[in-house]
Amino acid sequence: MPIHIKASKTDIARNVIACGDPSRVDLLASLLIDVKTVNTHRGLKVVSGLYRDMLVTVATHGIGGPSAAIVFEELFQLGAKRIIRLGTAGGIRRDTKIGDVVVATAASYYAGGCAIGQYMPGVCGATGAHPKLTNHIMEVLEEHGIDYKYGPVFTSDAFYAESPDFAAKMEHYGIIAVEMEAAALFALSWMRGFESACVLVISDTLHGEEAFKKYLSTEELSEIFIRIGKILMEVFYRFYRGE
Repeated sequence: MPIHIKASKTDIARNVIACGDPSRVDLLASLLIDVKTVNTHRGLKVVSGLYRDMLVTVATHGIGGPSAAIVFEELFQLGAKRIIRLGTAGGIRRDTKIGDVVVATAASYYAGGCAIGQYMPGVCGATGAHPKLTNHIMEVLEEHGIDYKYGPVFTSDAFYAESPDFAAKMEHYGIIAVEMEAAALFALSWMRGFESACVLVISDTLHGEEAFKKYLSTEELSEIFIRIGKILMEVFYRFYRGE
């Protein structure tokens, strides 16, 4: 029984967009009609409303794997069948710049971290995005002429632990960006049986002259979040509204 999201199963859609920042939930709620706030407990704002004639939920998952894992678990318990994280990330690969859109195809993490170690002691979880859902997202992004990068990201448990050496090492490993929740989302989705994907906007970079000097907020990135949020709702509507 969910104890952090105090909502009923009728309040939560099968299709969910999850964000770390509650102000991003408010932003995406502007794309819906008949919006109802179904949870504010613990600061985890969750709203549901109609995109066209289809119910969509937008939820706050907080910061970091442990917080996000609680929200993902409870959303699933309340009936969510697919969850897309829409968040920010730090650019690691040298061709990333602030404002870029990244579709995460998988997420690496330190062994035992991201809450996953609590679920699977001694085992590295399966942290790949759902391939069909992710492919649908990329397809609709391309149809709307939105440029994006794709590849594996690194899920970190410590926001202030990154360094230029960290970025160089992760780029060597093929990592495109660093964020804080995707690995937990992907691992739980395979364990519990729901679909998951993750789309990120680069809010800062860990390479080059701008490294650690500039960090854009949800408000400063609001235009792109609205565009991507609408794309994700279109994906839900086109491919999953008949469920």
